[in-house]
Amino acid sequence: MPISQLPPALAQALDARGYHTLTPVQAAVIAPEAEGRDLIVSAKTGSGKTVAFGLAVAGQLIENGQAPWARTPLGLVIAPTRELALQVSKELEWLYAAAGARVVTCVGGMDPFKERRALAGGAHIVVGTPGRLRDHLERGALDLSALRVAVLDEADEMLDMGFREELEEILDATPNERRTLLFSATMPRPIIALARRYQKDALRIETLGDNQGHGDIAYQAVAVSPTDIEHAVVNLLRFHEAETAILFCATRDAVRRLHASLTERGFQAVALSGEHSQNERNHALQALRDHRARVCVATDVAARGIDLPSVSLVIHVELPRDAEALQHRSGRTGRAGRKGTAVLIVPYQRRRRVDGMLRGARIAADWVSTPTPEQIRHRDRDRLMTMLRQPVEAEEEDRELAGRLMAELNAETIATALVKALRTDLPAPEDILDQSTRAERSGRDEGPRPGFENSTWFRINVGRQHKADPRWLLPLICRHGHVGRADIGAIRIAASESYFEVTGRAAPGFLKLMRKGAITGEDDGVVIVLAESGPGQKFDEGRARSAPQKRHGPPPRRATIKPTYRRSK
Repeated sequence: MPISQLPPALAQALDARGYHTLTPVQAAVIAPEAEGRDLIVSAKTGSGKTVAFGLAVAGQLIENGQAPWARTPLGLVIAPTRELALQVSKELEWLYAAAGARVVTCVGGMDPFKERRALAGGAHIVVGTPGRLRDHLERGALDLSALRVAVLDEADEMLDMGFREELEEILDATPNERRTLLFSATMPRPIIALARRYQKDALRIETLGDNQGHGDIAYQAVAVSPTDIEHAVVNLLRFHEAETAILFCATRDAVRRLHASLTERGFQAVALSGEHSQNERNHALQALRDHRARVCVATDVAARGIDLPSVSLVIHVELPRDAEALQHRSGRTGRAGRKGTAVLIVPYQRRRRVDGMLRGARIAADWVSTPTPEQIRHRDRDRLMTMLRQPVEAEEEDRELAGRLMAELNAETIATALVKALRTDLPAPEDILDQSTRAERSGRDEGPRPGFENSTWFRINVGRQHKADPRWLLPLICRHGHVGRADIGAIRIAASESYFEVTGRAAPGFLKLMRKGAITGEDDGVVIVLAESGPGQKFDEGRARSAPQKRHGPPPRRATIKPTYRRSK
């Protein structure tokens, strides 16, 4: 059905919004075979499904071109989260404005007394979350006796969140002859059971297709050591420099830690999780819309309903639970015809599981390496040149200052100062060991590396039981031993101790610092000693600490160091 054949009020609203054609799901729900029937609709996130069910229910909400007088709701839309319910409400308000329909929103976190007054004043459409709707229903503020149509948006997510009882109680309070539209990206057994109980002869509409669900999203996967996940996040953000990026974590604690770490590094980031109040969530989303923040760290549930057209990058910091969750998360980007990128950060040991998940979702992802600092700096230079080539509309005061600068300074000095100023706010990229280098430093290399033919081995009293890892041992050794990364060879982690190799060129200086006592920090209990025979000798901390002092000559070859890189608990 073309837009011109819709009710005039809706056609006028669509035209004012710049709609010239309908999306596949919008066209499918108003096709002749779908008219007046119960529907089960599967459509990808960002496909225009909110407008789709707004058009689909027009037959129950509009009479003679206008919404009829109604004291109790004629239409009900149930959504899993506050953000999604508020988004749906705004869409329906502009779509039905010319028809004179009144939309009332009932969501958790808002003033329930104001919502009850709004319901008492009459509403054509009520949009709400399951918990708040049931609360109004039980208190007698919500009367569903005259309801003509009910819409369950993202029904699979509502069941995953444990809202089955609320949904059943709400639907049981509606007339049996009502029309029911069920929008669900997936069709697990609970959704099928819900459809059988509350729908009659439902028409199934599927608009995902084999590739349509992710055609506008480029998927990438990055394999990293578990201890490098946070550093990979930093480098991905710096490499892409997205206008808006969403980072998905599995828990509130993970959101809190990652948000704090990124903020400390200089990223303009906000956090969204279940521990934040509605006011905090509103401020965070507004900061993203105003571009005062460019990174959002969120849990799956908290990100539901976020509709930010500027999101061009999604990073799965912690892996989604299944293929459906992967698509839900990734659907925050690649919306409304825009291109987006979704990156999965995959611990080495979980690569096989992720390959299976991608196959199940029919997603072809490119396995790529984590961006290196040099690649990031190269991108920075390209972005800087592109930005400086853009035409600028300058005010008179700006031109006067520019003329003064040109008169007092040469072009090279001005350009250098400009480049330095523009780079000041960019967080530094992280130096991440690739898999081959990590294997080499974990003792899996065969034969000596160039420069390590006459190396010296040292021993430290932390190992696997202390969660020791080359990632935090390497900079610790370099900083306190005054050696460079290239001077450290293999780092071999044992059960209760670790060994590291120092080049023959740097070993004398390292030993000299130990003899002078320049490496200190007795209270931390971390001890470095000279490993006389290399890896394999049992570490005897008591013997190292009680080594006899010579009356003449240097002190014993030992030192205690206080690590700056703390081991994770």
